[in-house]
Amino acid sequence: MRVQALRYFLMLSTTGSFLATARHFEVPASSVSRFIASLEKELGQQLFYRSTRAVTLTEEGQRYYSQVREAVELLDNAADQLAHRDAGISGLVKINAPVGLGRLHIAHLVNELQAKYPDLSVELTLTDNVIDPVLEGVDITIRVGQLIDSGLIGKVVSTDRYLLAASPEYLALHGTPQTPDDLLRHSCLLFKGQLAPQRWFFRRSSKENFESPDVSGSLRSNNAEVLVAAALAGRGIVLFPSWLFTPTSFKEGKLLSLLTGWHMSASTEDLHIQILSPENRLRSRKVREVSAFLVDAIGSPPYWDDV
Repeated sequence: MRVQALRYFLMLSTTGSFLATARHFEVPASSVSRFIASLEKELGQQLFYRSTRAVTLTEEGQRYYSQVREAVELLDNAADQLAHRDAGISGLVKINAPVGLGRLHIAHLVNELQAKYPDLSVELTLTDNVIDPVLEGVDITIRVGQLIDSGLIGKVVSTDRYLLAASPEYLALHGTPQTPDDLLRHSCLLFKGQLAPQRWFFRRSSKENFESPDVSGSLRSNNAEVLVAAALAGRGIVLFPSWLFTPTSFKEGKLLSLLTGWHMSASTEDLHIQILSPENRLRSRKVREVSAFLVDAIGSPPYWDDV
């Protein structure tokens, strides 16, 4: 019995897809199918129900999965630790991140990562869609949003800190808002995703309820960086997490932070940045070290909060 066939079996059990399993191992789907058929023949048991919609474990397959999963993962982990006991990490690690955060920060951190580990290959994909890292064969996914029970394991890196900002030129022409209600008389540059335009929420302290003035302005966009650029050009006021702003924009006076005595957000719920992995990926030393590198490089509080 080949251990690789067991690896294919475990991944297919998790993904329910020959294609996703093949993508993870970077082999043809026909190879996965052949290994699984050979394993079933050797065991004399049908391990999967196959249909056009999904591949699911039979009762015998479920029992076999629970018996071999830990054994194979312990074997792979032992081999990994022995092979790299005195060496740096190497091989391929697949990372997924949101577009804005990935372009502004994660891409730079990946450069630092590969400078530290020259034998490491990285596949960095940027998308604002929430992916299933198991189905997509991703080792580490970085998410921005509310904390939910996704079945993934990882760490909350930070809570999004929101900043309200405008250029000195805009404020010289239109005045500086002193309260959230003052924003009703200003051009507020709003992010618009698939649903309604962004709403802005303000409160003095966590003991108070949020108020949400019905702000509007001359520009909406589904790209936050477009709106930050418009604010820099004096077109209006923006509200975004601190990681979307270049720190030098504030240090050089290109943008000014507004209503600093207020708590503000684009959501009534706390939004967080998380670095997550499927549980089986974290048995890999490579994935653990890359995750730890990203957490340490971002810092607590994150380096981008130094605005």
